[in-house]
Amino acid sequence: MRSNVDFSPFYRSSVGFDRIFNLLENSTQPQGSDRWPPYDIVKLGEDKYRIVIAVAGFGQDDLAITHEPNLLVVKGDKSTDEELQYLHHGLALRPFAHRFELADHVSVTDARVDNGLLIIDLKKEIPEEMKPRRIAISGSANTIAGDSSNRVSDNRAA
Repeated sequence: MRSNVDFSPFYRSSVGFDRIFNLLENSTQPQGSDRWPPYDIVKLGEDKYRIVIAVAGFGQDDLAITHEPNLLVVKGDKSTDEELQYLHHGLALRPFAHRFELADHVSVTDARVDNGLLIIDLKKEIPEEMKPRRIAISGSANTIAGDSSNRVSDNRAA
């Protein structure tokens, strides 16, 4: 299923946003009908986020978190005890995997299990060299005529 949105006007006026447009186009595709276990994504502040996944019955050793570039993968796999004979088996302890697309410069700061919830804290940290900076403009006409000594001031924009 393709998106009904035409992104071609954005491609004409932007550079390097291919990943975002691909994410938007792919967001309309079904991610699988099994959205188990349930989870929340919370924005805690300007640059802080939290993912909370209900993992009742799973221990720390049954869970794995992998942070790849722009992707967070959370997997759970509970080993079964073959010797147990269940009279009623109501806990859904089947394996799962959730994939979360992350923006650039988002990293995991903490992960913990608390009261049956897997809590993953994330923070967006833009490197200093990526932050806006003020560019000094020289008043000399020599720079237009071919002098390529451009000056870059390290005064950060306020």
